[in-house]
Amino acid sequence: MPKYLFVLIFLFLAGCDQQESRPGTVTEVTMPEVIDLPDFTQYRNVKKKKQAFFSYMLPLVRAANEEVLIERQLVQYWADGGSLNGDEQQQIQQLLSRYRITLDDEDQQQALLLRRVNIIPPSLVLAQAANESGWGTSRFAREGNNLFGEWCFSAGCGMIPEARHGNARHEVRRFETPLDSVRSYILNLNSHPRYRELRDLRLKSISGKGYVSGQYLVAGLSSYSERGHEYIDEIRNMIQFNKLGRYDQQQLSASEQPAQPASGG
Repeated sequence: MPKYLFVLIFLFLAGCDQQESRPGTVTEVTMPEVIDLPDFTQYRNVKKKKQAFFSYMLPLVRAANEEVLIERQLVQYWADGGSLNGDEQQQIQQLLSRYRITLDDEDQQQALLLRRVNIIPPSLVLAQAANESGWGTSRFAREGNNLFGEWCFSAGCGMIPEARHGNARHEVRRFETPLDSVRSYILNLNSHPRYRELRDLRLKSISGKGYVSGQYLVAGLSSYSERGHEYIDEIRNMIQFNKLGRYDQQQLSASEQPAQPASGG
């Protein structure tokens, strides 16, 4: 099983006075050493393969979620009436673009960002990564660091799937690192119109319980696979069977609570 070296990277929002304190701040991200995807085909014992896969993936998931919370911190500060400097205003514009928000009204922008810029439960990320990548052994995982089967639509953007038929033009996206794949997957669930239901479920759970579980959120993945509810049941069973829910028991502080819904989800 590969060993990991962790380093602490102190991330300060660009342009901020380091002496300034923001409520609910997440300024420290535990980053795994950037390494290639391990060769999971070497494992003959299923239990050991699963342990190795989850041990490799969990630090990536946590790092990507921590990065999202740092983005959320700035959005929350803005929504609370904080005065933004030029760099922070530019960051907000970049977030509006990344999270597919085109509304002009500032209050609606803030509400939508707070609905979308939030973590995805580790159990859900781990189960989908295992399912979509064949426990890290698929061609797309090994050759393109793509752990979630994400597509792209410009020629040469990725790998052409062997099962592509007819006039289909999609490719399976390549990523520089597995961490980039995790980041992209989280952004996809947080921004694509297809996953509005998932974000609605997250809002409801966090508002009521203070956290959200993968078991609860998986119901919002009906558009992720052509298999629909069969796929949902499969992911839910993977979370339960592998006891992945234990990674979701984390509370969000009051400053991280989502705002009330805005049009668009």
